[in-house]
Amino acid sequence: MITIVFAHPWHGSFNKAILDTLTNSLDKQGREYCLIDLAKDGFNPSFEEADLALYHKGESSDPLVAKYQKFMRCSDEMIFIFPIWWGTMPADLKGFFDKVMLLNFSHNYENGWTPLLNIKKTTVITTSESPTEQYKQSIEEGFVRQMLLPIGIANVTWFNCERVGSESDEFRQHFLKKLEQQL
Repeated sequence: MITIVFAHPWHGSFNKAILDTLTNSLDKQGREYCLIDLAKDGFNPSFEEADLALYHKGESSDPLVAKYQKFMRCSDEMIFIFPIWWGTMPADLKGFFDKVMLLNFSHNYENGWTPLLNIKKTTVITTSESPTEQYKQSIEEGFVRQMLLPIGIANVTWFNCERVGSESDEFRQHFLKKLEQQL
């Protein structure tokens, strides 16, 4: 199964068009997926004192955390869709990692840092106004190497649609077709 994590608050965005393209393609192929739509789900990304009190027990008081973890336990593939804002991921996606990637779910420290997830294929799809090259450090190093790989979310391919707001609709449609072919 595939878990899709969608982190964009506006359902009129190009990120939503990416999500729709991918889910339509998966539906046509008969592939099973579950969707984590952080904004639509009303996910609170703030890591608060109550969350921290439960963190070292590998627990959370947020019912969405258990739901999201259940999706990921059943998945061997993940897709992340988000805009690059201020050079990195939106706050709700960072909060997703803070609150969902709990001790004894995504990792433990029994023999040093040990990843616990077993995601065999990962696709990261971002949008930005600036050139892709500008974000290699934050996405490839920060997100992929420091957040995904250490918890067992592996084999990552990154696609970025740059100049998303200033390019033509034809340019954006070409990007969607390219993504659809990659699935």
